[in-house]
Amino acid sequence: MTANVAVETTPEIPLWNDPSHPVSARVDALIGAMTLQEKIAQLYGVWVGASANGGEVAPHQHDMEEAVDLDALLPSGLGQLTRPFGTAPVDPALGALSLLRTQTRITSANRFGIPAVAHEECLAGFAAWGATAYPVPLSWGATFDPDVIRRMAAAIGRDMRAVGVHQGLAPVLDVVRDLRWGRVEETIGEDPYLVGTIGTAYVQGLESAGIVATLKHFVGYSASRAGRNLAPTSVGPRERADVLLPPFEMAIREGGARSVMHAYTDIDGIPSAADEKLLTGLLRDTWGFDGTVVADYFGIAFLKTLHGIAGDFADAAGAALTAGVDIELPTVKTFGAPLADAVAEGRVPESLIDRALRRVLTQKADLGLLDPDWSPVPPAFAGADLDDPDTLRGTIDLDSPANRELAREIAEKAVVLLANDGTLPLTAPRRIALVGPNAAEGTAVLGCYSFPQHVGVQHPEIPVGIELPSLGESLAAEFPDAEITVARGTGVDDGDLSGIAEAVDTARDADIVVVALGDRAGLFGRGTSGEGCDAESLALPGAQQQLLDALLDSGTPVVTVLLAGRPYALGRAVEDSAAIVQSFFPGVGGTRAIAGVLSGRTTPSGRLPVSVPRGPGSQPATYLGARLAQASEVSNIDPTPAFGFGHGLTYTTFAWSDLTVDAEQAPTGGEFTASLTVRNTGERTGTEVVQLYLHDPVASVVQPVQRLVGYTRLELAPGESRRVRVTVPADVASFTGRDGRRIVEPGELELRLAASSTDTRLTTRVTLTGPVRELDHTRRFHAEFTVE
Repeated sequence: MTANVAVETTPEIPLWNDPSHPVSARVDALIGAMTLQEKIAQLYGVWVGASANGGEVAPHQHDMEEAVDLDALLPSGLGQLTRPFGTAPVDPALGALSLLRTQTRITSANRFGIPAVAHEECLAGFAAWGATAYPVPLSWGATFDPDVIRRMAAAIGRDMRAVGVHQGLAPVLDVVRDLRWGRVEETIGEDPYLVGTIGTAYVQGLESAGIVATLKHFVGYSASRAGRNLAPTSVGPRERADVLLPPFEMAIREGGARSVMHAYTDIDGIPSAADEKLLTGLLRDTWGFDGTVVADYFGIAFLKTLHGIAGDFADAAGAALTAGVDIELPTVKTFGAPLADAVAEGRVPESLIDRALRRVLTQKADLGLLDPDWSPVPPAFAGADLDDPDTLRGTIDLDSPANRELAREIAEKAVVLLANDGTLPLTAPRRIALVGPNAAEGTAVLGCYSFPQHVGVQHPEIPVGIELPSLGESLAAEFPDAEITVARGTGVDDGDLSGIAEAVDTARDADIVVVALGDRAGLFGRGTSGEGCDAESLALPGAQQQLLDALLDSGTPVVTVLLAGRPYALGRAVEDSAAIVQSFFPGVGGTRAIAGVLSGRTTPSGRLPVSVPRGPGSQPATYLGARLAQASEVSNIDPTPAFGFGHGLTYTTFAWSDLTVDAEQAPTGGEFTASLTVRNTGERTGTEVVQLYLHDPVASVVQPVQRLVGYTRLELAPGESRRVRVTVPADVASFTGRDGRRIVEPGELELRLAASSTDTRLTTRVTLTGPVRELDHTRRFHAEFTVE
């Protein structure tokens, strides 16, 4: 089966289809040949769902939008197809066939034969039925390992590309500012450097597979007041520049991201979708970004309906185009008839449409979608018989053994051992009481944007599509000789106290209690974590704290295990638990990874990407706080965390020693080089994460007490030692000065080599000399580590 592309039948190849010409010339020629309606058609998507029998996709009826008439739209063309796999559960092969047939219909219907860009969510794996569910981004951050995240993203991208998808709506580069926000699970952490390095690795992996990575949400979405979803944002220009923007800068410059999604929120009254200084002045003119800016779903219409800065949808479209938004997603609303009417009335200049269109067509040309030999047949169908859908069913595997092994590796690296009195690892326990709402629930490892939780819950009649062993099943496999008794105790958030007495009785009859607590991912209030599932406080949901306290009184040692989308205050369990294991929605390999840590089969190596609060009401708080943000005698609220950013224990011990610095002074355009020795002083192989924090004691504007500027993972055998060398450019000490310029100031700095933000091991003071130096986005981002 081949695409029926109109331009292939013409005697001569039109300039826009001729790859021997520069892309810019091809795009200019195509724009010149298009009508206004054909131009506009390339600037919006249509939300569709694949056919379960391999037929053409059907428009998705969303409760926020009217039905779309594809027959009326397609003769003018179509810019994007929204989530053909991620809207309904379909067999991957039949979904790919459905997409193929739809692309054939699209190219046949428009006179230029231009296919649509198909985009999908891929925040924790390709969001399609039967695809591997990887750990959520908060677990990516917990690995402190960009390489494994790069490999994961490449695997996700290959699966997407194989079935005909072109663009992925990930990663989320929002920096956590308030743990109550429901979308904390989608973020990488509370530190911009960690978010930037891990997020950039994800972009590199996805782009290496030929998938357009989309950075979101640009910018400030995570800084909403009181942690409420889609709420006003109150940040100053310095917080925006020094905390919220750096991950995006890094992912564009070093990752090569080709798309950016605007945020829903406004900053100081200017919605991101209508912020020309942000989307054009900063993003394009200053940073040099030349990709596409896509709307967050319904975000352009929100300029009228939520923000109230547009009187009608035509004004909303004009405001977004002026700001620099190129593509309306998920479906046509403002960029359709309202935009065409606005151009006809002179309210929106056609030049704005041409500007956006040039970016869209350039990206399509780069993807090969304008080439004369383009085919809608995806790589997964090479050599397949496409005329018999029944023979295709089950032939595409999006959950391969290699995928699952990679998911397991990430899950293991992301498990964080918060506390341990020596109880872990467990040695041949005879009787285990497994208690808690997440003890026997397979989906407890999944985040909000995993397909089963995002879409599958709406189709309970359809199998989940992937293997999701519960913690109970994984513990049974890990401890085959143990007697494991399971008691629910209470639900995640139902507040039910009736099962707590039975759980305590079960605990008293056991040698060890493993209590599995945490979250249930969902959308818009249907869970305790996820988009629209914000928390009033950081107390454990429902009656989980009551269950935990009762178990701690049982007299049996309690190992507290969290399967969650955010950290929670654990009350007395911080001191009274025999051990605490934190896991952030660890995906398909998650419960096996946790079981491996409990048994000692694997040595924990994860580190906290966010601090664990001591009390449930101390938010918003972050380790990046300035001196006024720390505990003091003039406030009765102590924001000091129970476990700080970067914290994580292992089953061995490490000694840090022999810190040297090549030179104690360097110019404001120079660098320092420090070296230290790390030795494994225990009896097991283990991983230490060497973290470098910068403390600037005197600056012209208030600075955080410390901030992460570099890190490296170091695996050492018992008795093994390695010399670690780190080069620290003065650029990493830069900040936004009083006049809005990024500068490096002369003066004394403190370099803290630490196991966490609360565990500094070695410190040295160095001095920058010379004049104040101005920097821009081309600055050096990293303190570079080498291991000798």
